[in-house]
Amino acid sequence: MKILIISDAWHPQINGVVRTYEHLGAELKKRDHEIKVLGPSDLGFCLPMPGYSEIKLALFPYRRLKRAIERYNPDHIHLPTEGPMGWAGRKYCLRHARSFSSAFHTRFPEYAAKRIAEILPFAYDYAHAHAVKFVRRFHAPSSGMTVATQSLEDTLRGWGFKNPMVRLTRGVCLDTFTLGKKTLFQDLKGPVALYVGRIAIEKSVEDFLKMNWPGSKVIVGEGPSKAELEQKYPEAVFVGKKTGQNLADHYRSADLFVFPSRTDTFGMVLIEALACGLPVAAYNVTGPKDIITADFLGALHDTDLAAAAQKALENKDAQRRADYVHREYTWEHAGAQYEDMILNIANTTAKG
Repeated sequence: MKILIISDAWHPQINGVVRTYEHLGAELKKRDHEIKVLGPSDLGFCLPMPGYSEIKLALFPYRRLKRAIERYNPDHIHLPTEGPMGWAGRKYCLRHARSFSSAFHTRFPEYAAKRIAEILPFAYDYAHAHAVKFVRRFHAPSSGMTVATQSLEDTLRGWGFKNPMVRLTRGVCLDTFTLGKKTLFQDLKGPVALYVGRIAIEKSVEDFLKMNWPGSKVIVGEGPSKAELEQKYPEAVFVGKKTGQNLADHYRSADLFVFPSRTDTFGMVLIEALACGLPVAAYNVTGPKDIITADFLGALHDTDLAAAAQKALENKDAQRRADYVHREYTWEHAGAQYEDMILNIANTTAKG
């Protein structure tokens, strides 16, 4: 099959959506499918997203996207994001009676509500409700909607989503994220607690930074809140963005991984950290509660991140964590799940 993925998140961005479709694309090619991803930079006329200057949004992309779709002539179209590219792809599919699949990668209602509440604190509930209506409308015509976890599906059902939902797990690059020697942080007071991800309000990074902790805190990543938090928490170590083996070295050299976000749909950094042997501390929310399902993996708490961190640190079984991830989270398995979905949609469409 020729599969076209139309995404507002694609190179040169680095985030969970981009990495998901990089790896899924590679797996699907192994299964003899042809994959093409169209991102904003492929169409030109982009503007930076407010608050996220590194994210470019395509400006009025429909006509250019229509030409690109018709040139490629795909057998299946997948829409993983609810931005201008996604809406233009949706519009094309509906106008041309094309079935499509979609994905719920980002808890946009929480992101939007948190941003608006920075300016208008009383408007959180109103903004959240309208954002839910926005994403529900986007996905409503989808013939198959991928979600990473059962708890995310439960949330979406609670928001009134009626779509057929398909589980799509995530994987780890097993050649990169492995057990190994601690090569960094020798000059820092232990134990070293690590955060990896965007430094932005919706990630609740400040919950980690203000957490009572006897050792050091290291933050890997960039984002709009970085400068403010660096100034506010000078004792923390901000090291910027890291990728590949360099990122894996940071995981391996820490003693604990802390994930303070309450708004992620999965959290690929969680399984990367576990693959490198780190126990995880997080809130008991979607993503962490679907992954940290046994004591040897880490600890969760409804409200007290420090308590979760102290409990998680007690488990020293790094090899068991690494083995678990290498067994349970592979891109080969994710590729099979995705292939099953698109073939099922194709068969259903053909019968219709």
